[in-house]
Amino acid sequence: MWNVVIVDDHPLMRRGIGQLLSFDEEFTLTGEASNGTDAVALISQNEPDLVLLDLNMKGMSGLDTLHALRNEGVTCPIVILTVSDNKQDIKTLIKAGADGYLLKDSEPDELIALLKEAMKGGKAYSEQVKACLEEDAQGDDKLSQLTARELEILQHVAKGMRNKQVADQLFISEATVKVHMKSLLKKLNVKSRVAATLLYLDS
Repeated sequence: MWNVVIVDDHPLMRRGIGQLLSFDEEFTLTGEASNGTDAVALISQNEPDLVLLDLNMKGMSGLDTLHALRNEGVTCPIVILTVSDNKQDIKTLIKAGADGYLLKDSEPDELIALLKEAMKGGKAYSEQVKACLEEDAQGDDKLSQLTARELEILQHVAKGMRNKQVADQLFISEATVKVHMKSLLKKLNVKSRVAATLLYLDS
């Protein structure tokens, strides 16, 4: 049986998730917190097996709370449960050490199944989140095909520089920049500088 702590500033949400967990004999709700400060104290003291953490809370955000918990040495799975499917939020929270990212509009059965997955050493990601991460990984793979010079040129283009400005900056001819641009667009499988820039900035 796994002991769970829920951290969410909406009482209704805490009650709803608590009830959902109570229907499954493998989970026991051992604590609730309505803000990050109380959560850090409660979790450090109780040492639960799983933490469900809201992202957007008053005071300490979910991200700040996650950082604080990991700094306190909390090693149990911490799964983000939020309404935000923002790509940047997803990337930031996972980089910060979250073991899962679930959306609050997930089906109850799916939510429970994914939490069990996290408890068995896997990752708990909603379908939309998984798709976002896979898309991101593909973008990273494409960029890894570029030569150091092509990547350097793309970095300058992403700052809004034209070919002539890039050439002056790198002490090469404008014609050379054009050759590299043509090559990198082909490798990234995009048609324009703007599309290449977006791929680079999204990575």
